[in-house]
Amino acid sequence: MALDQSFVGRTYPPTEPYEVGREKIREFAEAVRDANPAYTDTEAAKALGHPDVIAPPTFVFAITFKAAGQVVADPQLGLDYSRVVHGDQKFAYNRPVRAGDRLTVTSTIEKIRSMAGNEVLDIRGEVHDQDGEHVVTAWTKLVARPAEEA
Repeated sequence: MALDQSFVGRTYPPTEPYEVGREKIREFAEAVRDANPAYTDTEAAKALGHPDVIAPPTFVFAITFKAAGQVVADPQLGLDYSRVVHGDQKFAYNRPVRAGDRLTVTSTIEKIRSMAGNEVLDIRGEVHDQDGEHVVTAWTKLVARPAEEA
């Protein structure tokens, strides 16, 4: 079943704030094997001009992908999540994510299209901090494979 094209441009409410902690940043940096000291050492981060440790660039994916869940869970859209694969991800930063940030994400459906029998859904997540400052924009592409015929 084709996704409802009238959803293009629909924006969902901001998420509850996610508080970025030093330990979460450290765990993430270890998981992706990035030894940049700005991710684990406050003094190293300050030497680079940051007020606290910063997060690796892909750290924000977990927050924005969870926010995209509002789109995925919208029953009116008609997306069968059991048929979805992650197609692509990109980020455009205004500044790094820092320990102590309280981030909210507002998701918008940018595009819906059919391609090679698949439905492709592009979601833009705008991430803001506790002061309303824009931190990063994330684009997530989801591909819904067609149902198998009996």
